[in-house]
Amino acid sequence: MALVMLPGLSALIEDISEEKKLPANVVEAALREALLKGYERYRRTLYIGISEDPFDEEYFSNFDVGLDLDEEGYRVLASKIIVEEVESEDHQIGLADVQQVTDDAQLGDTVVLDVTPEKDDFGRMAAATTKQVLAQKLREHQRRMIQEEFADLEDPVLTARVIRFERQSVIMAVSSGLGRPEVEAELPRRDQLPNDNYRANATFKVFLKEVSEIARRGPQLFISRANAGLVVYLFENEVPEIQEGSVRIVAVAREANPPSRAVGPRTKVAVDSVEREVDPVGACIGARGSRIQQVVNELRGEKIDVIRWSPDPGQYLANSLSPARVDMVRLVDPEGQHAHVLVPPDQLSLAIGREGQNVRLAARLTGWKIDIKNSEEYDQASEDEQVAELIEHRREEEALQAEAEARLEAEQAARAEEDARLRELYPIEEDELEDYGEEQQPIAEAEVEAEPEPAAEASSEEPVASEDEAR
Repeated sequence: MALVMLPGLSALIEDISEEKKLPANVVEAALREALLKGYERYRRTLYIGISEDPFDEEYFSNFDVGLDLDEEGYRVLASKIIVEEVESEDHQIGLADVQQVTDDAQLGDTVVLDVTPEKDDFGRMAAATTKQVLAQKLREHQRRMIQEEFADLEDPVLTARVIRFERQSVIMAVSSGLGRPEVEAELPRRDQLPNDNYRANATFKVFLKEVSEIARRGPQLFISRANAGLVVYLFENEVPEIQEGSVRIVAVAREANPPSRAVGPRTKVAVDSVEREVDPVGACIGARGSRIQQVVNELRGEKIDVIRWSPDPGQYLANSLSPARVDMVRLVDPEGQHAHVLVPPDQLSLAIGREGQNVRLAARLTGWKIDIKNSEEYDQASEDEQVAELIEHRREEEALQAEAEARLEAEQAARAEEDARLRELYPIEEDELEDYGEEQQPIAEAEVEAEPEPAAEASSEEPVASEDEAR
């Protein structure tokens, strides 16, 4: 068969390569796969309305497509085995037929034949399949390239440049390293900072959150300016003691997007020193605040509290409420991580913070539930009675949870035992067993709803320390 001409083939491959940021050989491979799928579709359409499709999934495994970039066309090639008697014309060829061309042919040898159909015979359905498969293969290669390029980055913080805006998201261009092409990344509304000015071509430091696949859009990078990891990165780059290992960041609690416009973004960072002579807080702040000011400038004026970590929970809780002055910390329920913090009357508003932000961040930083109390009005006997009721209620809930988990585990064991017994009575073939396994739905975790605890005078929000821990 003659070469099927594709005018402008070389220019097409170059354009796709530049647009998709893919190497030319990758685009060529995707085009060959797409044309081969189009040929399969062409062959299958010949049986529509006449008889049942005789081809299985592996039928066309011996077929390939060869691109000729010089003459700008392609051929469909089939590898056939030389046999005495032909049973499948697509996979075999008679020895007598081959010997008409060459006398050296022997049984069992493989020959490659041109089986390209005429261009007009390809049909609309085959052409549509080729186009669809090409787009799919290009997306797969893009996703693989992006995942390989960004998934294993040692440094998850990148420099991003604003390209355009889509709805409430900012589309930015990022690169994984020097000389690498830029890739688009999405900065969602929830990951933006309220003080940022996202104008065209402005550059920002961003934290790479994930590489995900979006329907109809292909692979997508999601970045964040509100992630706590960005704060950790900025301190690591500004504080030599952190780079050397003499100072370490223990935990970070960040509220980059407060629930109210009246409250600004704020972060609490707990630090500790490995060497006694090194002051971890002073090292992070720097002379006249020079080091922390660099971090604040990058975060567009976000307020940052650097506090000293302590192995003593009481001291750590007192430090976490900085800049408020604390009179006393009572660990009323150490097992349930519940504490009462007593402060002077003039420190109440400072300890709680505007709209509860200070105590909320302290709870997230430490992992404790914190109740702020007026030290002059604190009635220890009355408070202990209330705490005892809360402890009893918590223990009852834990017992119910343990009982539910034990019951669920027993049910799962009984079901597994019953399944094993049925398999012994009614053996299942291997292929059927795989299908059976796929159809089984995982048993959901038992959920036991807890009743809300009574509110204290000034209580912190539920601690969510795991979301804001430093890496």
